[in-house]
Amino acid sequence: MKPSEGNLLCPRVAWFAFLWSILIMADVALSIRFPDRTSQLPNDSPSHHPLKTAVFALGSFWRSEAVFGCLDGVVITTVGYAGGSKTNPEYRSLGDHAESVQIEYDPRLINFRQLLEVFWSSHDSRQVFGQGPDVGNQYRSIIFTNGSEESRLAAVTKEREQTRSKSSIVTTQIQQIEAFYPAEPEHQKFELKRNPFLLQLIGNLPEEELEKSSLAAKLNSYSAELCPTKIQKQIDAKINDIIRKGWPMLREF
Repeated sequence: MKPSEGNLLCPRVAWFAFLWSILIMADVALSIRFPDRTSQLPNDSPSHHPLKTAVFALGSFWRSEAVFGCLDGVVITTVGYAGGSKTNPEYRSLGDHAESVQIEYDPRLINFRQLLEVFWSSHDSRQVFGQGPDVGNQYRSIIFTNGSEESRLAAVTKEREQTRSKSSIVTTQIQQIEAFYPAEPEHQKFELKRNPFLLQLIGNLPEEELEKSSLAAKLNSYSAELCPTKIQKQIDAKINDIIRKGWPMLREF
């Protein structure tokens, strides 16, 4: 990933920074209590029903995680490394792995085919070994599958994408998943962590809880402005309501 990717502040991030400075002053003036942390709430717990897992590589995993976090039925998102042979890769030494995102989802609400549709629509599958300004083997496009049915669906949708691309070749690889290595904590929920205001609103969850939080996954997408418009507006309204009431604790939306 290019250094500029982490440095550029979108208007929404700047807006959060402004609100954060206002709330810090209001904490003293209005005695608004900022809890140090809060336990994971029941409505933010993973589903009691069995979840399924999908893994995709579609460029920078900071953005890839945000692409999927706001989807109805997605419970947990985790960034990491997959597709290579190196054991225990790290960000500065990932070998031949690709930056990837692992999605744990409720199959009653969303299925693998629907996740594939999001995958294809969220990156340029024709770009060789990179996405946008990020160029390198670690940014290649891969669909990781688990079983013959997922492989079939991946192949069918890839063929469809190729028919739509007359002038260039779809470079996306299809591989059976062998191992997924979670990335270091600083890479998880990266977009959300750029917004201390939102982290405070959900109670400064410890890292291990933040990584498994469904709410954090959605807010990570919201921070990157990748939620559907309806959900973006719902979260905007919830935050504005919290600010108006002077009790900055976001539990659900």
